[in-house]
Amino acid sequence: MRHRHRFGAAVTAALLAAACGDDHDHDPPPPPGDVSPCAPGDGACVFRHDTFGDEQLWTDVLGLHQLVSDLPPTAALGVGLKVDADAVPPDVLAGADLADPATTVALIALDAVVGVRGQVVDGRVARIGITCALCHSTVDDAVAPGIGHRRDGWPNRDLDPGAIIALTPGLPTLATQLGVDAATARAALTSWGPGRYDARFNQDRESHPVLIPPAYGLRDVALETYTGEGPVSYWNAYVAVTQMGGHGDFKDERLGLDIQQHPDRVTPVLPALRDYQLAIDAPPPPAGSFDVDAAARGAVVFSGACARCHAGPRFTDAPTLHAPAETGMSPDEARRSATKAYRTTPLRGLWQRAPYFHDGSAATLADVVTHYDQALGLALTPAQRSDLEQYLRSL
Repeated sequence: MRHRHRFGAAVTAALLAAACGDDHDHDPPPPPGDVSPCAPGDGACVFRHDTFGDEQLWTDVLGLHQLVSDLPPTAALGVGLKVDADAVPPDVLAGADLADPATTVALIALDAVVGVRGQVVDGRVARIGITCALCHSTVDDAVAPGIGHRRDGWPNRDLDPGAIIALTPGLPTLATQLGVDAATARAALTSWGPGRYDARFNQDRESHPVLIPPAYGLRDVALETYTGEGPVSYWNAYVAVTQMGGHGDFKDERLGLDIQQHPDRVTPVLPALRDYQLAIDAPPPPAGSFDVDAAARGAVVFSGACARCHAGPRFTDAPTLHAPAETGMSPDEARRSATKAYRTTPLRGLWQRAPYFHDGSAATLADVVTHYDQALGLALTPAQRSDLEQYLRSL
């Protein structure tokens, strides 16, 4: 083990030198947030690598760069961060010491931590920001748990964003800006848990986290968010400016928000980001993951019991919105939104994104079927409920 550790440290040192350059006479690269790494029309790059200048929050306020400089990869993976294996030489993945914080720094220098972009100077992270991919991408675990090839659009249900924010040294400063004490902010953040985030907490100081949604399967869906405030570019702008801390503009009179920052790093890339997201198809169910005959029977049950709202090829009646009481949903997210209602969720790729409902209150698809059977008075037989579950698994 001692020799392996020395080998891992040597590999990490070589990796860091290769990523950052070992010639200290050259000028350091510009801070990641000062310029976009992407062409304005490259939506995939924007989704994966553009921080929109949100280093102003994650570095200047929260001090995330200090935290990750001392964070071993094992701890980073433990809070749900993912590593893009294609950004790292294979021999490094085989030999690097995953207990050494220097490996984390090296991976950040290579832009290999999914959804994280940082500038490394003299072996420390000097500035750091996050991208859309942090929450809305994962990996296929082809190398090891949390390390593999990117899966854009898949919600990262292992990520614990509240816990990460709660660990940052700048949390007291953020709490002061929110008008709450640090203990209150920390208690809320640590209560969210993996795969959940509250995108309204910093607006109303309530804490009702929702599941991180998928960014796939949104093509031809009229409204892409749980509460249907607007199209996908509306939500991208809201999240980029009000949640990620990006340097841009966002205005919604319904929410009392009018944020203007110059230069606006967000608005110019919204069309390309939208086009890329709408091009991501929902993943098909794995072969053998559902009973084909039962699913065929379940399709008949679905057409009679569910298709009024989950209509058409996208399985949603959006832009129609529904009051929480119509389907027995918790009213909290709707109550805090601009619409006070919910959009019917598209169903493609259901097999991949347990738990279910906006708040994760249904652990399995069987729980989903049971909920609607009771809430809507469907009076399904046990066999019909089972067949309907198999059909949902097939979408």
